[in-house]
Amino acid sequence: MIDYKYNEKYSIDSVMKYIDATYNEHYSGKYQATDMIIDAGHGTGFCMGNIMKYAKRYGKKGGYNRKDLMKIIHYVIIEMYVQDSEEKKEKDNRLQIRELV
Repeated sequence: MIDYKYNEKYSIDSVMKYIDATYNEHYSGKYQATDMIIDAGHGTGFCMGNIMKYAKRYGKKGGYNRKDLMKIIHYVIIEMYVQDSEEKKEKDNRLQIRELV
């Protein structure tokens, strides 16, 4: 068992509860705006823009609002997904090119 110095376990659990709640609150239907933005090739800009937006807003709108920090973390996680997806596409494309040669 790791003795986390900065309450990382609690923070990660809190982030997961926040993300779970967003699926119950915001996400309904088959397609979400975020999915369409990512599919259109704008995922990184969208995620980074939202990370910057909530980072700049932190401490201003609603004071030091923990929810803004949760939104930043959620957009970081979505960006990690975007990057993983793009890396997989590049890898798949390289494999297809090799098969053609």
